[in-house]
Amino acid sequence: MNVPGLDGLGRFLIVAGVVLVGLGLLLHLGSSLGLGRLPGDIVIRRGNFTFFFPVTTAILLSLILTVILNLLRRP
Repeated sequence: MNVPGLDGLGRFLIVAGVVLVGLGLLLHLGSSLGLGRLPGDIVIRRGNFTFFFPVTTAILLSLILTVILNLLRRP
């Protein structure tokens, strides 16, 4: 049975699942490589409150993703 409109939704859910698995793997590998604990990442701890702002990690990931996506876009 082929319901119109559900094929696109099915593809979207599959792609979203693959992206989430990829993100999970990147987070797991990143934490083991030290991402999130780089010099320049801001961590403020006061009592039972912790504020974390990964400035250096965000810049590094942005540079890496930019290089990868530019390499994939080239003909």
